[in-house]
Amino acid sequence: MKSATALKSWLAGRTREQLAELLEQRELPQAAAYGRDGLATLGQLADHLLTASSVSRALRDVSLGDLQVLVAVAQLAERVHGPLPTGGTAEPGQFGYPARAEQDPAERAVPREQLLDWLADGPEQRAAAEDALERLTTRALVLPAHAAKVSVPMLFHQQAAELQGLGGPVDSLLSAAFNAAEIHRISDGLGLPKARTRDVAKRQITALLSDPQQVREVAAGAPGEARELLDKLVAGPARLRTRCFTTQYGYYSGPNSKFLFRPGGSGDPGTDWLAARGLVVPVGTDLAELPYEVGRALRDDDARPAFQPAPPPVTSLVPLPRTAAGEAHSAAASAASRVELLLRTTAAQPLAVRKAGGIAVRDTKRLAKAISAPEQQTRLWLDLAANADLIAPHRDEPSPARGRNRRPGPPPPARMLPTDRYDDWLAASPADRLLPLLATWAIIPEVFSYWPDADETPVALISPQDPVAVPLRHALLAALAQLPPRHGPAPDSGGTPTPKAVAELLACAEWFQPAIAGLGQDAVARALATLDEAGLLGVVAHGALTPVGHAVLALLNAGAARHFPAIPGAGPDLTKHPQLAAAVQALAETLSQLLPPPQTTARFQADLTVTVTGAASPELTELLSAVADRESEGHAVVWRISPATLRRAFDNGLAADDLLERLAAVSEGGATLPQPLEYTINDTARTHGRMRVVRSACCIRSDDETLITELSKARTLAKLALRKIAPTVLISTAAPDTTLATLRTAGYAPVLEAETGTTIIERAPDERAASTMPSLAQARHHHGPGPQTAPALAAKLLATR
Repeated sequence: MKSATALKSWLAGRTREQLAELLEQRELPQAAAYGRDGLATLGQLADHLLTASSVSRALRDVSLGDLQVLVAVAQLAERVHGPLPTGGTAEPGQFGYPARAEQDPAERAVPREQLLDWLADGPEQRAAAEDALERLTTRALVLPAHAAKVSVPMLFHQQAAELQGLGGPVDSLLSAAFNAAEIHRISDGLGLPKARTRDVAKRQITALLSDPQQVREVAAGAPGEARELLDKLVAGPARLRTRCFTTQYGYYSGPNSKFLFRPGGSGDPGTDWLAARGLVVPVGTDLAELPYEVGRALRDDDARPAFQPAPPPVTSLVPLPRTAAGEAHSAAASAASRVELLLRTTAAQPLAVRKAGGIAVRDTKRLAKAISAPEQQTRLWLDLAANADLIAPHRDEPSPARGRNRRPGPPPPARMLPTDRYDDWLAASPADRLLPLLATWAIIPEVFSYWPDADETPVALISPQDPVAVPLRHALLAALAQLPPRHGPAPDSGGTPTPKAVAELLACAEWFQPAIAGLGQDAVARALATLDEAGLLGVVAHGALTPVGHAVLALLNAGAARHFPAIPGAGPDLTKHPQLAAAVQALAETLSQLLPPPQTTARFQADLTVTVTGAASPELTELLSAVADRESEGHAVVWRISPATLRRAFDNGLAADDLLERLAAVSEGGATLPQPLEYTINDTARTHGRMRVVRSACCIRSDDETLITELSKARTLAKLALRKIAPTVLISTAAPDTTLATLRTAGYAPVLEAETGTTIIERAPDERAASTMPSLAQARHHHGPGPQTAPALAAKLLATR
């Protein structure tokens, strides 16, 4: 039976939930909505699942152990069926899909028992291999049915050499890399007879390196440093950085450039010895590759294929201190509190957005000072809040056209404002405030604390576009989940994991996400920045995963990152995604257990300070923000009341009696307010409003004639051009709002009065930006017609059975 036919029958037996999960793994329907009717039948889906592009997408979430099983199938197929035939033509695929290879995967199936015997060493490994086969079958990477024989998509057979860590064919490498002079030089290095032409010399080299016995004889004569390097390349990967070669024009000039041997050599005798005999061939600037034939000849044919069913252990561990749980709680509470304060500050004074993008450094510094946090943390909170749809850029309407040409004025600069979701977020508990921030951090494709360019000034609100960030974060959390209970990576004197602990942790992480193995030296800096961010959010404590961290890992395992920029847990409806909804609910419950309910009372002291132990409720925060300034953060938040803050409250319409009553109602234990606080409130209230700004004619009036005389002679008020028209009345040439602002800047406490004589309560309108969070169906670009969600597409396809 053809592979596509067998796969179609297998798909027809899937439940709606199982098929929807498979579609999500393959990033469908977004990737398959081609043609007039889109993806309409299970047969079309089966064809698509066998394409190289679809298989490549599925491999993004496959562990190293499972990948090794797939490679072993292709490797065994070479032994059983011989190398994959090359050449031939194939008809174009339907609906724009790439055409499949002429050979059907079923024709290269291998006996299941032979695969298990070859792959597994002992009953434990055999059981692990069988589990891997079943797991890969649910992902349609091992093709049905594999009861007696196992087959995999053609991509694994076509890339079998690369997946085994082997290089390209020697003939192709030589043709692409060298002109005649270099070919003849390699021929001389191998001791071959003098050839008349380049092609003859190349054929002689290819024939020698294609003979395993002759390759082994050449390798046996290699000096020690060359042999050591050769052993590493044979084990794979088959590439190395080297300065043996240079391009023929002295610089990189394109894909068709030829290479020359660098005059004087590379400085590494071992590499130069290999290059002189064609055992490494240039494939790019400062990059060389070991040919396939050489790697295959020097490998042990009787050795079992690589199979590592479990991640490597992390051995550089220390027991966690008893304070670890408390530190996780403190970090989570501090994160929720600081983001709240940051957003309140942003609501009061919106941030300017630079023309080049991001937030100006001076605004970041101001925010950092306001929330008592380092600038790096402030940038992190801003970026998380923006991607969680709590703040967004807003541009005011341009000024109307004016002048003879009726040209509109220049567009005003964009400002960062709280979104429509901010007010509901502010009224939520600390646990519910932290939830969207954690969900955003989990799936955002960026490590915001990692800024590799030391010469570039970091800015907040950059566009997240790092494709490795989420796989690295996911893999690190998965690696930490493997550590023994109550143990974390060994730290150095500064509390950072030691180099050995980081290396072991990354090796474990690479097992879960093989794609991050190519990061090289960059991986350490990225990993440490990721762990630092996790510590700030309570995801890890002392390098070990907390209960919150386990819940975040479960959210990633549920596939939350597939939906970015929609963020499950930060607003989108999850009704049609039960697995995601369950993961978000579990994270919410874990946060509720970690962060206690907010405090509704405060302790008032005689020095006019107010202390709130723990997180304050939104109502208490609103009241204290109106009458006091926040002084310090931590386990307890301290506020300070002063005449200036009380005048601010009275300006907003609060009366002294009402304020005393409201403060007494939130006093801890029902205690009475300290006398100094009552005296300060009453004294400030008596002096507040002694002068009044009349709105209709912008007059200033006061029953205190001495005060009116003082105002008329004050130099700081000269720009108002005040004129005394009565013992108790002044007039101003400035508008009422300007007059009010100038008087308050000079230290006076005026209020605004209407024409009827009533006091007007000044309240600036709350500005809000429109929400930008898309739904899960709208999050990713959808080409063509058809359902926009995997569950809807699964239902449509199953209806065609």
